[in-house]
Amino acid sequence: MTYPLIIFGGFLLLIIFLFNNLIAKKNKTKEAYSSIDVMLKKRTDLIPRLVSTVKGYMNHERDTLTEITQLREKIMNENPEANDRFHLESQLGMMLGKLQVRAEAYPDLKASENFLQLQTALNEVEEQLSAARRAYNAAVNSFNNAFEMFPSNIMANIMGYSRKTLFTIEAEEKKVPEVSF
Repeated sequence: MTYPLIIFGGFLLLIIFLFNNLIAKKNKTKEAYSSIDVMLKKRTDLIPRLVSTVKGYMNHERDTLTEITQLREKIMNENPEANDRFHLESQLGMMLGKLQVRAEAYPDLKASENFLQLQTALNEVEEQLSAARRAYNAAVNSFNNAFEMFPSNIMANIMGYSRKTLFTIEAEEKKVPEVSF
């Protein structure tokens, strides 16, 4: 009589372990996404200051400044889903990179203390954002492994979970940006 009870108890412990493990991995992906969100917000908050500092010097770069402002507003106002947001944020990052490269052509701007402080802050945020993306991908990879591996895949399906998407860069973003003056 105790042997079936031991088997039932072991099975129950396995289910509890699998359930808790999946919950922990799901929450880790949410935490990692939140870290990306915080860094993106920080970068988005820096953009108006950067644009206003640069405007006075870069009369010829109005299109770049306008596009950066439009992308920022789209991200802030539309609150896109994760994949769409990652795409928009990548575009914004590319545009900010172009802006910084183009700023090299303006000696007065390069010497501006405000611009140098903003450039340093933006570089710091980009590095933190890169680290947050790596942490997110690690958490998603761990979750997806648990989602696909037996026996946790059974529990994941019972719980209604689905695979999570890794943060990736599109082919166009891997190209070195061309900058002309």
